[in-house]
This record gives sequence, C-alpha cells and structure tokens, in this order.
Amino acid sequence: MSAVPKVTVFHSPNTRSTGTVILMEELGVPYDLHVVNMKAGEQRKPEYLAINPMGKVPAVKNGDALVTEQGAIFIYLADLYPQAGMAPALTDPARGPYLRWLVYYGSSFEPAVVDKTLKRDPAPAAMSPYGDFDTMLKTLSDQMKRAPYLAGDKFSAADVLWGTAMRWMLAFKLVPETPEFAGYRDRMIARPSFKKVEAMDAKLAAEHEAAAKK
Repeated sequence: MSAVPKVTVFHSPNTRSTGTVILMEELGVPYDLHVVNMKAGEQRKPEYLAINPMGKVPAVKNGDALVTEQGAIFIYLADLYPQAGMAPALTDPARGPYLRWLVYYGSSFEPAVVDKTLKRDPAPAAMSPYGDFDTMLKTLSDQMKRAPYLAGDKFSAADVLWGTAMRWMLAFKLVPETPEFAGYRDRMIARPSFKKVEAMDAKLAAEHEAAAKK
C-alpha cells in the first residue's frame, strides 16, 4: 500500500469528474470523495473557487498538492500509485503512446467535437489545435482498430478517460457509432469500476435534483 496521503476527489455526478472516480476505483486505493452539487451552484461558491477558480470538476487534492485539468489529473494519479500498473513506466516503449492519447483527448478530440457540434467553422489549419475534424477522428479510429487498448495490449489510465468519453459521445451522437468506437466503449463500460461509479452517480444525481427542487 502506498504511503502517500489519501487523495480527495472533488466530484459532481455525470460530469468529467466521473472518469477520475472510476480511475480511483481502478487504482484500488482508499480516497475521499468531496461531492459538489452543481445543481445548487456549489461550484461557484468561494469554498470551491478556492480549489478551482474556473468552478469546474474534477480536481484532486493530495496533502499540499492540488491538481486540476482532466489530463493532468490522470497522469498524476496513475504515477502516484505505480503499484496499480495503470501507467507504463518511463522506460516502457508504451509510455509515449499512453501519454499521447491522454493528452489527445483534451488537445484535439474534444475541441474538434465541440466545434462540429456547435457548427462553428474551425480555425485555419495552421492555427487549429486539431487540424481538421475528419483527420482527427480517423487518427483515433485507426488506433482503436489496431489494439484493444489505446497504449496497446494493456489497459491503462488512458482507457478510463476514453471509456467515459466514448460512453457520452456515442450516447449523445456526437461521434458516429462505428464498430471500433462502439466496441471500445462496450469493453470499457463492462468493467466493474464503471458499473460501480455509474450506480453511485445515478444516486447522487437524484439526490441533487431533489435538493434543487426544495
């Protein structure tokens, strides 16, 4: 068992922080869950803005260390608990692809999906963080055809991130439900950690809805 202080995860149900909670379950270490009721506007109160001035989740606190931004959190947590084997070692050839796909989500995939969904013209290719939508999506699709997991044959923290993303992206029809995307999603959401956190989120969301109506 790691000697690091217990991590606190700041979480609101059915948001990007769901993936962080799933990652903690996959890491198999104790953690504290600090639930933020976004229906009640708790993310805009001074107490939470002191954690993340942008009023977003996830955020994690580990002793004096405070980390925000999804990609940074996943890298940090997987490296914090190396015994869980959720991140390739620095000397492992899979480390590069692992980091690539963790960062690709926030740097290329999500900005491209947001632009397309909102029917916004992308920036000129020289300025666009993702180039063009079709190339961005084909790059991801080709990787998912190549191996069962994004860094190769071994499940990693990158797959927690992309598993949660694909579940929502396909549910809301923001990307096409191709065999590779649907198959990848199905493999991820079948894991016990996904099922456990999904049930927890459903309960929390119902509690937050009820509280908002009072």
